[in-house]
Amino acid sequence: MAAYAYYKEDDPILSDGLFDYLATLILKNYDTITHPHKKYITISDLEAGTYLGEYPRMAIDSLKLMRKNENL
Repeated sequence: MAAYAYYKEDDPILSDGLFDYLATLILKNYDTITHPHKKYITISDLEAGTYLGEYPRMAIDSLKLMRKNENL
């Protein structure tokens, strides 16, 4: 969600520092993380601190729902 908000919508939901911290944390624990979307994020993505690949529909829709709820 955070990468999509930043790279595709140019409207971040996290600060750059928090985004980088989370990428570092995921990288450090990559081998033990189990998540259905793990297949979308590679170690190279995490090392670069960026993601420009295919975004899961669930992430896009969740971001839209979150933004809609923020405006209620």
